Amino acid sequence: MMATLYIKVQDLLDERGWTQKHLAIMTGLRTAAVSEICNNMRTSINKEHLEKIAEAFGLKDINELMELR
Repeated sequence: MMATLYIKVQDLLDERGWTQKHLAIMTGLRTAAVSEICNNMRTSINKEHLEKIAEAFGLKDINELMELR
């Protein structure tokens, strides 16, 4: 079985009580892009987008944002 990369953005939003729209506003990303990332629908993710999301959440460790499953 192949490992898959799981992006934990929706989990982080749920923990904080934030909406996808709120995250889009905080990061300057399109709402549709945030939705696709939250639903793990993207096959590739822009490094700059990950950096903006990590900064918005105040993350210091990439493992807080993604994991291999």
